[in-house]
Amino acid sequence: MNTIFRKSMLSVAGLAFAGGVFAGPIAAHANPVDTKPAAVAVQAPKPQGDQSHITLNDEQTTNVKAIIAATKKAGLPERAAVISIATSLQESKLENLGHLGDINDHDSLGLFQQRPSSGWGTPEQITDPAYSTTAFLKGLKQVDGWQDMPLTQAAQTVQVSAYPDAYAQWEQQATDLVTQHWNS
Repeated sequence: MNTIFRKSMLSVAGLAFAGGVFAGPIAAHANPVDTKPAAVAVQAPKPQGDQSHITLNDEQTTNVKAIIAATKKAGLPERAAVISIATSLQESKLENLGHLGDINDHDSLGLFQQRPSSGWGTPEQITDPAYSTTAFLKGLKQVDGWQDMPLTQAAQTVQVSAYPDAYAQWEQQATDLVTQHWNS
């Protein structure tokens, strides 16, 4: 590192430190700040691109409710349920798929097409909607900024799909399902 650049960086760091040292005691005697959180209107992002929709049967609706229940149990907001449901709509049409035989070149199973060989869990675990949703949500929570990124980017970061943009087409239906079932 060249000497001029290093000295410049050390000067900036020193000013920042000095500003903090001098502002600290002054700030301690300032008027107290109201620490109550302000009410903020949260607006759901507009779905990206053309949207798809399917009519759900009883099994699929039960799986929607299982995803929502697991999301609530994990203490996550409705947005996490929307991302989870949209992901499951893309991966399995909300059907808890077992082994697909020759039409599937991997060992993908369940609502999210998770793979035992990739560490998602045992086949029995992955085909349990509560477990598979919890596993998906665990991955989602590890994505920095998932709450604010486009749904398809959040889902793709967890799923690592060969079709990364495909999740977006389900955002509106997933949002509608969460709105319908979140409080039921």
